[in-house]
Amino acid sequence: MTKVDDNYPKQGISNEEIKRKFAEAAISDTPTPIKHDFATEMIDLPSQGYFYPEGHPLCSGKLEMKYMTAKEEDILSSATLIKQGVVIDRLIQALIVDKVNYNDLLVADKNGLLIAARILAYGPQYDVEITCPSCGAKNQLAINLNQFESKDLDFSKFTKGETEFEYRFRDGKVITYKFLTHGDEKIIEQDIKGYNKVSRTLGIDTQLSTRLKHIITSVDGNREKAVVSKFVDGLLSSDSLTFRRHLKEVTPDIDLTFSFACDSCDHIDDKMMLPLGVSFFWPGA
Repeated sequence: MTKVDDNYPKQGISNEEIKRKFAEAAISDTPTPIKHDFATEMIDLPSQGYFYPEGHPLCSGKLEMKYMTAKEEDILSSATLIKQGVVIDRLIQALIVDKVNYNDLLVADKNGLLIAARILAYGPQYDVEITCPSCGAKNQLAINLNQFESKDLDFSKFTKGETEFEYRFRDGKVITYKFLTHGDEKIIEQDIKGYNKVSRTLGIDTQLSTRLKHIITSVDGNREKAVVSKFVDGLLSSDSLTFRRHLKEVTPDIDLTFSFACDSCDHIDDKMMLPLGVSFFWPGA
Protein backbone atom coordinates (compact mmCIF):
# COMPACT_ATOMS: atom_id res chain seq x y z
CA MET A 1 0.00 0.00 0.00
CA THR A 2 1.27 3.41 -0.87
CA LYS A 3 2.03 5.50 2.12
CA VAL A 4 0.60 8.99 2.05
CA ASP A 5 2.40 11.62 4.05
CA ASP A 6 2.36 15.40 4.19
CA ASN A 7 4.73 15.63 1.22
CA TYR A 8 2.37 13.73 -1.14
CA PRO A 9 0.70 16.01 -3.75
CA LYS A 10 -2.83 16.95 -2.69
CA GLN A 11 -5.58 15.69 -5.03
CA GLY A 12 -8.52 17.62 -3.55
CA ILE A 13 -9.92 20.92 -4.85
CA SER A 14 -11.87 23.52 -2.91
CA ASN A 15 -15.49 24.40 -3.61
CA GLU A 16 -14.41 27.90 -4.50
CA GLU A 17 -11.98 26.57 -7.10
CA ILE A 18 -14.68 24.32 -8.61
CA LYS A 19 -17.08 27.28 -8.92
CA ARG A 20 -14.35 29.39 -10.53
CA LYS A 21 -13.54 26.73 -13.14
CA PHE A 22 -17.23 26.23 -14.01
CA ALA A 23 -17.67 29.99 -14.39
CA GLU A 24 -14.67 30.16 -16.73
CA ALA A 25 -16.01 27.24 -18.78
CA ALA A 26 -19.44 28.88 -19.05
CA ILE A 27 -17.88 32.10 -20.31
CA SER A 28 -15.76 30.25 -22.87
CA ASP A 29 -18.83 28.33 -24.14
CA THR A 30 -20.92 31.48 -24.64
CA PRO A 31 -21.09 32.18 -28.37
CA THR A 32 -19.53 35.45 -29.41
CA PRO A 33 -22.06 37.70 -31.17
CA ILE A 34 -21.35 37.79 -34.89
CA LYS A 35 -20.27 41.22 -36.06
CA HIS A 36 -21.20 42.13 -39.62
CA ASP A 37 -19.69 44.82 -41.78
CA PHE A 38 -23.19 45.90 -42.79
CA ALA A 39 -26.19 47.31 -40.94
CA THR A 40 -28.93 44.87 -39.85
CA GLU A 41 -32.23 44.85 -37.98
CA MET A 42 -34.04 42.13 -36.03
CA ILE A 43 -37.48 41.61 -37.58
CA ASP A 44 -40.43 40.26 -35.60
CA LEU A 45 -42.25 37.52 -37.53
CA PRO A 46 -46.08 37.60 -37.68
CA SER A 47 -46.15 33.96 -36.55
CA GLN A 48 -44.01 34.79 -33.49
CA GLY A 49 -42.23 31.54 -34.30
CA TYR A 50 -45.16 29.55 -32.90
CA PHE A 51 -45.66 27.26 -35.88
CA TYR A 52 -42.13 26.01 -36.42
CA PRO A 53 -40.84 22.82 -34.78
CA GLU A 54 -38.87 23.18 -31.56
CA GLY A 55 -35.24 23.87 -32.36
CA HIS A 56 -36.00 25.34 -35.79
CA PRO A 57 -34.01 28.56 -36.53
CA LEU A 58 -37.30 30.47 -36.89
CA CYS A 59 -38.97 29.26 -33.69
CA SER A 60 -37.61 32.32 -31.86
CA GLY A 61 -40.06 34.48 -33.80
CA LYS A 62 -37.31 36.82 -34.96
CA LEU A 63 -35.07 37.01 -38.00
CA GLU A 64 -32.09 39.22 -38.77
CA MET A 65 -32.29 41.19 -42.00
CA LYS A 66 -29.76 43.53 -43.60
CA TYR A 67 -30.37 46.92 -45.15
CA MET A 68 -30.49 46.89 -48.94
CA THR A 69 -27.36 47.97 -50.81
CA ALA A 70 -26.54 48.54 -54.47
CA LYS A 71 -25.71 44.83 -54.68
CA GLU A 72 -29.32 43.90 -53.83
CA GLU A 73 -30.63 46.60 -56.17
CA ASP A 74 -28.87 44.67 -58.94
CA ILE A 75 -31.24 41.81 -58.14
CA LEU A 76 -34.25 44.11 -58.51
CA SER A 77 -33.01 45.25 -61.93
CA SER A 78 -32.45 41.72 -63.26
CA ALA A 79 -34.67 41.33 -66.32
CA THR A 80 -34.24 37.54 -66.13
CA LEU A 81 -35.46 37.29 -62.52
CA ILE A 82 -38.35 39.66 -63.24
CA LYS A 83 -39.39 37.58 -66.24
CA GLN A 84 -39.21 34.39 -64.17
CA GLY A 85 -41.37 35.98 -61.47
CA VAL A 86 -38.86 35.25 -58.68
CA VAL A 87 -37.19 38.64 -58.28
CA ILE A 88 -38.82 39.51 -54.92
CA ASP A 89 -38.05 36.10 -53.43
CA ARG A 90 -34.42 36.36 -54.53
CA LEU A 91 -34.23 39.81 -53.00
CA ILE A 92 -35.60 38.71 -49.63
CA GLN A 93 -33.29 35.68 -49.62
CA ALA A 94 -30.31 37.98 -50.20
CA LEU A 95 -31.38 40.26 -47.33
CA ILE A 96 -31.83 37.48 -44.74
CA VAL A 97 -28.73 37.22 -42.56
CA ASP A 98 -29.70 34.15 -40.52
CA LYS A 99 -29.06 30.71 -41.96
CA VAL A 100 -32.58 29.47 -42.68
CA ASN A 101 -34.18 27.39 -45.41
CA TYR A 102 -36.25 29.91 -47.35
CA ASN A 103 -38.74 27.18 -48.30
CA ASP A 104 -39.54 26.73 -44.60
CA LEU A 105 -40.80 30.30 -44.25
CA LEU A 106 -44.52 30.50 -43.59
CA VAL A 107 -46.29 32.64 -46.19
CA ALA A 108 -47.36 34.98 -43.39
CA ASP A 109 -43.77 35.52 -42.27
CA LYS A 110 -42.62 36.06 -45.85
CA ASN A 111 -45.24 38.82 -46.16
CA GLY A 112 -43.87 40.40 -43.00
CA LEU A 113 -40.33 40.32 -44.38
CA LEU A 114 -41.58 41.88 -47.63
CA ILE A 115 -42.86 44.95 -45.78
CA ALA A 116 -39.77 45.10 -43.57
CA ALA A 117 -37.44 44.89 -46.58
CA ARG A 118 -39.21 47.79 -48.30
CA ILE A 119 -39.04 49.96 -45.17
CA LEU A 120 -35.34 49.20 -44.61
CA ALA A 121 -34.57 49.92 -48.26
CA TYR A 122 -36.51 53.08 -49.05
CA GLY A 123 -38.22 54.15 -45.84
CA PRO A 124 -41.85 53.79 -44.70
CA GLN A 125 -43.45 56.20 -47.20
CA TYR A 126 -45.02 54.41 -50.16
CA ASP A 127 -46.35 56.70 -52.89
CA VAL A 128 -49.10 54.99 -54.81
CA GLU A 129 -51.99 55.80 -57.13
CA ILE A 130 -55.40 54.46 -56.10
CA THR A 131 -58.31 54.38 -58.54
CA CYS A 132 -61.60 54.98 -56.77
CA PRO A 133 -63.87 51.94 -57.31
CA SER A 134 -66.91 54.23 -57.18
CA CYS A 135 -66.15 57.20 -59.46
CA GLY A 136 -62.95 56.06 -61.18
CA ALA A 137 -60.95 59.09 -60.05
CA LYS A 138 -57.22 58.60 -59.54
CA ASN A 139 -56.00 59.42 -56.04
CA GLN A 140 -52.34 60.04 -55.21
CA LEU A 141 -51.57 58.70 -51.74
CA ALA A 142 -48.51 58.58 -49.50
CA ILE A 143 -49.03 55.50 -47.36
CA ASN A 144 -47.03 54.95 -44.18
CA LEU A 145 -45.96 51.30 -44.23
CA ASN A 146 -45.29 51.35 -40.48
CA GLN A 147 -49.04 51.27 -39.89
CA PHE A 148 -49.31 47.67 -41.09
CA GLU A 149 -48.95 45.28 -38.19
CA SER A 150 -49.36 41.57 -37.58
CA LYS A 151 -52.92 40.33 -37.45
CA ASP A 152 -54.34 40.12 -33.94
CA LEU A 153 -54.19 36.39 -33.25
CA ASP A 154 -55.00 34.52 -30.04
CA PHE A 155 -51.85 32.42 -29.69
CA SER A 156 -53.18 30.86 -26.48
CA LYS A 157 -55.32 28.59 -28.69
CA PHE A 158 -52.17 26.97 -30.07
CA THR A 159 -49.32 24.93 -28.65
CA LYS A 160 -45.92 26.37 -29.54
CA GLY A 161 -44.02 24.05 -31.85
CA GLU A 162 -47.07 22.29 -33.30
CA THR A 163 -47.28 22.50 -37.08
CA GLU A 164 -50.59 20.67 -37.68
CA PHE A 165 -54.04 21.48 -36.34
CA GLU A 166 -57.33 19.62 -36.08
CA TYR A 167 -60.69 20.64 -37.53
CA ARG A 168 -64.03 18.78 -37.31
CA PHE A 169 -66.74 19.12 -39.96
CA ARG A 170 -70.48 18.95 -39.31
CA ASP A 171 -70.70 15.33 -40.46
CA GLY A 172 -68.05 14.28 -37.93
CA LYS A 173 -65.15 14.07 -40.38
CA VAL A 174 -61.93 15.14 -38.68
CA ILE A 175 -59.04 16.57 -40.66
CA THR A 176 -55.63 17.96 -39.84
CA TYR A 177 -54.30 20.97 -41.69
CA LYS A 178 -51.22 23.18 -41.77
CA PHE A 179 -50.24 26.73 -42.62
CA LEU A 180 -48.59 27.00 -46.02
CA THR A 181 -44.90 27.73 -46.45
CA HIS A 182 -43.05 29.27 -49.38
CA GLY A 183 -42.06 25.75 -50.42
CA ASP A 184 -45.73 24.68 -50.42
CA GLU A 185 -46.64 27.68 -52.56
CA LYS A 186 -44.04 26.69 -55.15
CA ILE A 187 -45.46 23.16 -55.38
CA ILE A 188 -49.02 24.50 -55.61
CA GLU A 189 -47.98 26.85 -58.42
CA GLN A 190 -46.47 23.92 -60.34
CA ASP A 191 -49.59 21.81 -59.81
CA ILE A 192 -51.86 24.61 -60.98
CA LYS A 193 -49.77 25.07 -64.13
CA GLY A 194 -50.19 21.37 -64.84
CA TYR A 195 -53.95 21.54 -64.28
CA ASN A 196 -54.23 24.65 -66.45
CA LYS A 197 -53.91 22.53 -69.58
CA VAL A 198 -57.12 20.76 -68.60
CA SER A 199 -58.69 23.94 -67.22
CA ARG A 200 -58.37 25.79 -70.52
CA THR A 201 -60.24 22.98 -72.24
CA LEU A 202 -63.01 22.62 -69.66
CA GLY A 203 -63.12 26.24 -68.52
CA ILE A 204 -62.59 25.21 -64.86
CA ASP A 205 -60.29 26.98 -62.41
CA THR A 206 -58.80 24.37 -60.04
CA GLN A 207 -56.84 26.81 -57.86
CA LEU A 208 -59.17 26.61 -54.83
CA SER A 209 -59.32 22.83 -54.61
CA THR A 210 -55.59 22.50 -55.35
CA ARG A 211 -54.72 24.75 -52.42
CA LEU A 212 -57.03 22.85 -50.08
CA LYS A 213 -55.38 19.57 -51.07
CA HIS A 214 -52.06 20.97 -49.86
CA ILE A 215 -53.44 22.63 -46.73
CA ILE A 216 -55.25 19.48 -45.51
CA THR A 217 -52.77 16.85 -44.38
CA SER A 218 -55.03 14.00 -43.25
CA VAL A 219 -58.67 12.85 -43.20
CA ASP A 220 -59.78 10.78 -40.19
CA GLY A 221 -56.14 9.94 -39.58
CA ASN A 222 -55.40 8.84 -43.16
CA ARG A 223 -52.52 10.81 -44.69
CA GLU A 224 -52.61 9.29 -48.18
CA LYS A 225 -52.71 12.00 -50.84
CA ALA A 226 -55.33 10.13 -52.83
CA VAL A 227 -57.64 10.06 -49.80
CA VAL A 228 -57.15 13.79 -49.13
CA SER A 229 -57.71 14.59 -52.82
CA LYS A 230 -60.94 12.57 -52.97
CA PHE A 231 -62.18 14.23 -49.77
CA VAL A 232 -61.56 17.75 -51.13
CA ASP A 233 -63.21 16.96 -54.47
CA GLY A 234 -66.33 15.76 -52.63
CA LEU A 235 -66.41 18.52 -50.02
CA LEU A 236 -69.72 20.39 -49.92
CA SER A 237 -69.36 24.02 -50.93
CA SER A 238 -70.90 25.16 -47.63
CA ASP A 239 -68.36 23.12 -45.65
CA SER A 240 -65.54 24.40 -47.85
CA LEU A 241 -66.62 27.99 -47.18
CA THR A 242 -66.86 27.41 -43.42
CA PHE A 243 -63.41 25.83 -43.31
CA ARG A 244 -61.87 28.62 -45.38
CA ARG A 245 -63.37 31.19 -43.00
CA HIS A 246 -61.84 29.27 -40.11
CA LEU A 247 -58.47 29.31 -41.89
CA LYS A 248 -58.66 33.05 -42.43
CA GLU A 249 -59.41 33.56 -38.75
CA VAL A 250 -56.55 31.45 -37.36
CA THR A 251 -53.80 31.97 -39.95
CA PRO A 252 -51.09 34.44 -38.88
CA ASP A 253 -50.41 37.26 -41.32
CA ILE A 254 -49.79 40.96 -41.81
CA ASP A 255 -52.95 43.08 -41.92
CA LEU A 256 -52.45 45.00 -45.17
CA THR A 257 -55.77 46.84 -45.12
CA PHE A 258 -56.03 50.61 -44.74
CA SER A 259 -58.68 53.33 -44.77
CA PHE A 260 -59.28 54.98 -48.14
CA ALA A 261 -61.35 58.11 -48.76
CA CYS A 262 -61.72 59.33 -52.33
CA ASP A 263 -60.78 62.96 -52.98
CA SER A 264 -63.37 63.31 -55.75
CA CYS A 265 -66.47 61.65 -54.24
CA ASP A 266 -67.79 60.48 -50.88
CA HIS A 267 -66.60 56.90 -51.29
CA ILE A 268 -64.92 55.47 -48.16
CA ASP A 269 -63.40 52.02 -47.75
CA ASP A 270 -62.02 51.13 -44.31
CA LYS A 271 -60.70 47.76 -45.52
CA MET A 272 -58.92 48.53 -48.79
CA MET A 273 -56.02 46.21 -49.53
CA LEU A 274 -52.58 47.71 -49.94
CA PRO A 275 -51.78 47.65 -53.68
CA LEU A 276 -48.32 46.19 -54.26
CA GLY A 277 -47.60 47.95 -57.51
CA VAL A 278 -44.37 48.50 -59.43
CA SER A 279 -43.42 51.47 -57.23
CA PHE A 280 -43.29 49.29 -54.10
CA PHE A 281 -39.72 48.18 -54.74
CA TRP A 282 -39.07 50.47 -57.70
CA PRO A 283 -39.88 53.97 -56.36
CA GLY A 284 -40.25 56.49 -59.15
CA ALA A 285 -40.69 53.77 -61.77
